[in-house]
Amino acid sequence: QVQLVESGGGSVQAGGSLNLSCAASGSIFRIFGIATMGWYRQAPGKQRDMVATITNSGSTTYADSVKGRFTISRDNAKNTVTLQMDSLKPEDTAVYCCNVVRAVGANVYWGQGTQVTVSS
Repeated sequence: QVQLVESGGGSVQAGGSLNLSCAASGSIFRIFGIATMGWYRQAPGKQRDMVATITNSGSTTYADSVKGRFTISRDNAKNTVTLQMDSLKPEDTAVYCCNVVRAVGANVYWGQGTQVTVSS
């Protein structure tokens, strides 16, 4: 049974910070490993976009809109990924979803999402 448990969403004023966490569990990950973990977001009426990803070797990728404000990190031993979001803007408001790509087979798994709301 695969589970991606997200936490840390909420409401904050512009300029504030939030920290999102996602824990991936399940025998699938123990057997096949995890290649990439990341966060995507979807605002109302818009498509889902990549926010940040991190490989199992620590290489990171960020959307241009969050570079310098968001930091992604990962604990390979615990299969957790964290997104530290600073200097939040109203345009960061969205549902943020955890994304995990299996190392063998490249299967993709999604969390249910956590709401982030930034008010001006």
